[in-house]
Amino acid sequence: MNASKPGIARRMLSQWQLQMMVLGGVVFIVIFAYLPMAGITMAFKKMDYSYNLTKDIFASPWVGFDNFLNFFNDYQFKDILWNTLFLNLIQLLINFPAPIIFAILINEVFHTRFKKIVQSLSYFPHFLSWIVFGGIVLNLLSQDSGVLNPALKALGLIQNNIDYLGDPHKFWGIVVISSLLKGLGWGSIIYLAAITTIDTSLYEAATIDGAGRFHKIRHITIPSITGTIIVFLLLTISGLLNSSFDQIWVFQNNMNLDGSEVIDTYVFKMGLTQMRYSYTTAVGVFKSVIALVLLVTSHLISKKVTGRGIF
Repeated sequence: MNASKPGIARRMLSQWQLQMMVLGGVVFIVIFAYLPMAGITMAFKKMDYSYNLTKDIFASPWVGFDNFLNFFNDYQFKDILWNTLFLNLIQLLINFPAPIIFAILINEVFHTRFKKIVQSLSYFPHFLSWIVFGGIVLNLLSQDSGVLNPALKALGLIQNNIDYLGDPHKFWGIVVISSLLKGLGWGSIIYLAAITTIDTSLYEAATIDGAGRFHKIRHITIPSITGTIIVFLLLTISGLLNSSFDQIWVFQNNMNLDGSEVIDTYVFKMGLTQMRYSYTTAVGVFKSVIALVLLVTSHLISKKVTGRGIF
């Protein structure tokens, strides 16, 4: 074992350029991921309404799991958890497979110029912030000045203007459709990259055997990118309590709070506007624990069923 240590040292010295490149990433992770984890102790202390967090994080008394119990007993807990879970489950069922299907369809397009135009148009919304993209959606859906209501009236589908933004029952649909439009093209990139690695001889052999496009997709394309799909599926499942804060915040208003209040927006309001630092830290720890449980559970199930997992 002692003989191996000089070998490792020599190899690291011989690759010092690569080590220096990695060092930047390691330092970044340590500073922005590991050091802030010391703040997790706030979840178990009494630090709400503190004006000196640096001092109180060491001096404040321990309260155990009181902050967690306060969140579980909050009258909004069930509604917030339901909104968060249900909204993310809908997006998992619709928005997760959509980029996969889009990537497969794009791959089947043989006209190179048309293919590039479609890809460019589908990627563009990703580079717009939710403030800009969400503002466009808000203008389109406005009850008084939006273009959607007049268009539906012209088609004879509705008679009176619909208040899309003020109805909590329509909020989830707005979030799902807008996130699909914004992320469809960008989300398909990784799957297109996976498809390009497939051996073309498999398609040629299938063509000789008389296989059509759908048979090739079913028996070659999809099985070949299954590993990529599983990894992203597991990561998506682990984030079922994570919402796109920017997106929700843009579309949220006082009239649709019953359907739009999720954990992320709740933490923002309670933590920054009401200075309940320990309470919201406890909520964040709760989210992280659930994410870890979901990730490990889905990984083990995937390993058992398909033989593939995230690690």
